[in-house]
Amino acid sequence: MRQCSVWEKAGVTLVTRTLRYPPDWPSVRAEEKGIDVALAIDFVALAIDGAYDVGIIASTDTDLRPAIEYVLHKFHSGSPRAEVTSWSSATSPRRLSIPGTNIWCHWLQRGDYDQVADPADYNL
Repeated sequence: MRQCSVWEKAGVTLVTRTLRYPPDWPSVRAEEKGIDVALAIDFVALAIDGAYDVGIIASTDTDLRPAIEYVLHKFHSGSPRAEVTSWSSATSPRRLSIPGTNIWCHWLQRGDYDQVADPADYNL
């Protein structure tokens, strides 16, 4: 919540969800549930509202495919456009794709990440 507070003061609009703590926490990490659904709803709703020209999903979570597919098929004229961004590493050399489509991917490099990284330790 400290991180959220700092980011909100800087002008970021945050959408958060409560963490779910499994019975064997802290040996097993807590999980944020429902944020992918919130993102998918925003992606579709904002496309319908005409709030963006290009919507870019920065995730490799395949649960987001239906939202991207909806925007691709509903707005096949190209506005708004649905695109993705991803990063390639030894552990995650993949991107979110939609079979049968040629969705644009903005490939990020380490330098791109370093420009937006937040190095603050919010545990203090």
